[in-house]
Amino acid sequence: MKNKKEKIVLITGGCGFLGWEHAKSLIELSFYKVIIVDNSLRKIKERNNEIIANNLNIEIFKCNIEKKKEIKQILIKILKKYKKIDILINNASIDFVPKSKIKKNNDFVKFNLGRWEKEIKVGLTGAFLFCQLVGKIMKKNNYGIILNIASDLSVIAPNQSLYKHLNTIKPVTYSIIKSGIHGLTLYLASLWAKNGIRVNTLSPGGVFNNQDKLFIKKIESVIPMNRMANKNEYYGAIKFLCTDESSYMTGQNIIIDGGRTII
Repeated sequence: MKNKKEKIVLITGGCGFLGWEHAKSLIELSFYKVIIVDNSLRKIKERNNEIIANNLNIEIFKCNIEKKKEIKQILIKILKKYKKIDILINNASIDFVPKSKIKKNNDFVKFNLGRWEKEIKVGLTGAFLFCQLVGKIMKKNNYGIILNIASDLSVIAPNQSLYKHLNTIKPVTYSIIKSGIHGLTLYLASLWAKNGIRVNTLSPGGVFNNQDKLFIKKIESVIPMNRMANKNEYYGAIKFLCTDESSYMTGQNIIIDGGRTII
């Protein structure tokens, strides 16, 4: 890497399934310090146990990213200790996991307004707030990398036939949030390029996580590589996008989906 001075990375929703993998990928670069914010006390406890057991260079703060005041308080603590934030990964989101016996009604015409507002707040408004507050810090330093985590559903519609056997559909919120996330990338990449801040999107495809067996069979049939991603297959992309190896890249949506969106 071109600049091996310690880099401070902040990841939202970092105790979750993929967020944790993003964190582990970056601590493989010995000069990267990873800070996670998450709102789940259960997940925080589990990840802290992993940190202690494996001596990982990761620190976790509890934070409700729906609340600007809480975000500000956490950023004050981080800046007091580390003086800067070099990299922001907006990863937090509420996803729909395909399982049998699903209780939530995903039907568009019956979709609950409160649920809409909650999921938009976490997945999109939370990213907006972190970009706003951390971007201010980055502008002062004339350097920063923002990576917004979207999905292959940022560029395609959900294939609802994948969920038919579960008597449900993919909810509207996830597609709206992930499309909006890349819209935020485009806006900020253009706005802040002159300030030394690069903004990109990473859009993973479906990642294997012990989903419903028939769902797995169905989704693999529409992926040219005929399989879902393994959770560690985004390590290289995360490292590339969060280092100066991608120093001439901004405003891009990097889609890594086994080829699903090409057909």
